[in-house]
Amino acid sequence: MNYMMQVGNCVVSTELLDEMFLCDLDKCKGHCCVEGEAGAPLEQGEEKLIEESYPLFKKYLRPESVEAIEKYGFSTHDRDGELVTPLLNGNECVYTIFEDGIAKCGIEKAFFDKKIKFRKPISCHLYPVRIKRLFDDVDALNYHFWNVCDPARDLGCQKKVYAYQFLKDALTRKYGKEWYNELIEAAEAYK
Repeated sequence: MNYMMQVGNCVVSTELLDEMFLCDLDKCKGHCCVEGEAGAPLEQGEEKLIEESYPLFKKYLRPESVEAIEKYGFSTHDRDGELVTPLLNGNECVYTIFEDGIAKCGIEKAFFDKKIKFRKPISCHLYPVRIKRLFDDVDALNYHFWNVCDPARDLGCQKKVYAYQFLKDALTRKYGKEWYNELIEAAEAYK
């Protein structure tokens, strides 16, 4: 059963503490970059970071992505009016690249090559967590179930890695080390 608990300025679903999760790109092929109803949600200011970093990561992108970005822009709005990454021909995120048949993020590749300081949209880094703003200073963190991630749940079970452990870097990036340590304490008390 799913419960919610308070951790700092967040209400966290206990599914984040119960579910095993470890990305298995060899099996899922990065489908989270190519499937879905809209692009990745962008936080305020991320579209500007993407635009500023674009000259440095542009060379990582496919020609059709560059053409779409330069024609339509670095971000768009979904049907709910939320800011998201654009899709290429209504399919994959415009920032998607393919390596050995696996969809990956061109922005993140430039980050790992130390060309830019912005890793990728935080919503991508945090997946399978989705954030919903409840109040001006309170976020709800929910675990998103998607069949595309079945291999990640299987690998998480094999390796005994919980979702909140897998997401340590992303959660620390978003909320800070002190917050993440508080989450660990809450997880230990919960279990």
